[in-house]
Amino acid sequence: MIDWGLAVSIGARLAGEGPVVSRTEADEAVAELRAGANRSTGLVREFTGLDAPDGTAPILVVDRRGWVQANAEGFQIATRPMVDKLIESKPPGALAARIGSKITGAEVGGLLGFLAGKVLGQFDPFHEPHGRLLLVAPNIVHVERELGVDPHDFRLWVCLHEETHRVQFTAVPWMREHLFSEIAAIGNSVEPGNLLDTGRLAEAVKAARNGGSIVDMFSTPEQREVLDRVTGMMSLLEGHADVVMDDVGPTVIPSVDKIRAKFTQRRKGVGTLDRILRRLLGLEAKMAQYRDGAQFVRAVVDKVGMEEFNAVWAGPENLPSKAELSDPEGWVRRVLS
Repeated sequence: MIDWGLAVSIGARLAGEGPVVSRTEADEAVAELRAGANRSTGLVREFTGLDAPDGTAPILVVDRRGWVQANAEGFQIATRPMVDKLIESKPPGALAARIGSKITGAEVGGLLGFLAGKVLGQFDPFHEPHGRLLLVAPNIVHVERELGVDPHDFRLWVCLHEETHRVQFTAVPWMREHLFSEIAAIGNSVEPGNLLDTGRLAEAVKAARNGGSIVDMFSTPEQREVLDRVTGMMSLLEGHADVVMDDVGPTVIPSVDKIRAKFTQRRKGVGTLDRILRRLLGLEAKMAQYRDGAQFVRAVVDKVGMEEFNAVWAGPENLPSKAELSDPEGWVRRVLS
């Protein structure tokens, strides 16, 4: 149902190459990012107490096309349950399948092309056997120039955040499979008629323009329950990584305060079109995950300490719910009492 080759081609073309750099500058950036990620492993371990086995998930420094390719592969895995259910419900004819796959491939490519120019780094949990860490070198160089910050400090700061995600997934062995099970639950709860209803699509786009996201418009009550659980988990992961980068940062990054202030402002979106696309794609909710998750982590750690907080990694049942993100004391009572 999706022409993934076309999606990658369109996504890479829309993403562009990024900032102009010399071969020497590019080589230096790649080498510094690899070294920064490796250095961050020990810093994250010392601060959080999470110990990731060596040699599990590789660290890759990629360009925008490489990020698009990696995420197309991940999307293909993530959407497989949903696609299988749609095909089972209404198998397309040969011509319809060819045409439909081109249309959806172009749509996915447009999404990937937009995001490929924004993402600085990402842990890719879909890569076998344990995932992989992607650092998008041209975007990191672009942002450090745009913000006017020290490039060496900024690169290590980004590495601290992204390496925290790699440690989370590799030091907590059940996390990856739990995420997969939640994605499968969303796919299994899909109502094919809703996704194939063009009238519902039009309503979804209209509602999204008024402050929602397209993703929200297609969620059934069962899906919303799963999405709330995933929101709790992802907010924890993002907030935890933000706490690490901000608390460890001052010990190794002299200009971390300046970087944080400028980067927080940038997260709000740099233009009208950018803000509209962020809203339609649900990226505003992504920004809230950083804020809510970080507030939750700080509140719990301030109350009970990092060692007690680490009970959150003991099993899926200890993850905070969406409601507990704003009620950290409630989480403490439920999990630690």
